[in-house]
Amino acid sequence: MALTPGCAPAPAPVRARGSEGPRAAGLPGTVHAAHRGGALEVPENSMAGLTAAYRRRSADVLDVDVRTLRDGTLVAMHDRTLDRTTDHKGPVSALTLRQWRRVRLRPDGGLPGTWPPEHPPTAADVLDRFGGRIVLNVELKDSGGLKRLAGMIRKRGLTRSVYVQTNELSPAERAHRMGLLTSVWRSVKQARTDRPEKWRDVVDMLSVDHRARATDIRRAVASGIPRVWAHTVRTPAERDRVLRLGCDGVMTDAPGLLARTPQRDRTGGAGDR
Repeated sequence: MALTPGCAPAPAPVRARGSEGPRAAGLPGTVHAAHRGGALEVPENSMAGLTAAYRRRSADVLDVDVRTLRDGTLVAMHDRTLDRTTDHKGPVSALTLRQWRRVRLRPDGGLPGTWPPEHPPTAADVLDRFGGRIVLNVELKDSGGLKRLAGMIRKRGLTRSVYVQTNELSPAERAHRMGLLTSVWRSVKQARTDRPEKWRDVVDMLSVDHRARATDIRRAVASGIPRVWAHTVRTPAERDRVLRLGCDGVMTDAPGLLARTPQRDRTGGAGDR
C-alpha cells in the first residue's frame, strides 16, 4: 500500500476483546519492532505515527512508552516532561487527563512528510486501536502503573500479545506473576555484568543495547530467555551485526529503512567484537 507520511488511514475497528489475534509466540524468526513507532520516520508515540508504521507493514511489533498522569491515567510519552515533544512544558506526572487533552504533539521538523497536529494518545487509545491486530511492546516508564496496565491488558484479552517492558528485573518479576509477557531492556554498562540466565523463568524477551560487546550479546543469546533483541538500531549495518551475534530481533527507529534493505549474511565480521 502506498502511503503519504502524515496521512495514514485509521485501522479498522479493534477485534472483539478476548478474540484471537497476533501473538508473541507467532512472531517470525527475525523480528523488526518499530521503536516508538519508528522515531526517525514518524512522530514518536503518536497515533498517526503508530498507524503509519502499522499500515506500512514494515514492523512485526509496535513499541510505545507509557507514563502515569497525576490522576493515574496511563499515557503514551517517553520523557518525564512535555518539553521536547509537545507544545506544553513541565512534568507529565503533574497533569490530569483533562489537562492532558489540551496538549498537542510537536513533531520533529526533520521527519519526512507533513504531520498534522494531534493530541498524544492514552495507553487505552493505543491498546484499543492496535491490540489484537499486531504484537505490542509497552515500555512502562513508571513502575507504579503496572497494576493498572495489567488490568487494561487482561480486560482486552491481550495477555499473549503485549510485552510489558521495564529496565529492571523487579517489575518484570511482578508482571510475570500477573500473567503478563515480560520484557527487560539493558544498557551497555548493565550488559557487562548481567547474568541473564538467572532470569529465564520470568523474562520472555531481553533487549540489549546494540553497542554492547559481542561477548555480552552472545551471553544474553545463550541465556535461555526465549527472545533476545537489540536496541535501538538505526542502520542496516547495526542490525546485521546483532543478528550475526545471534539476536532474533531488533528494536529500530527506522523500520522502513530496514525493511527496504536486505539482510547480509550472518557470518562473523571484523565488527563483531
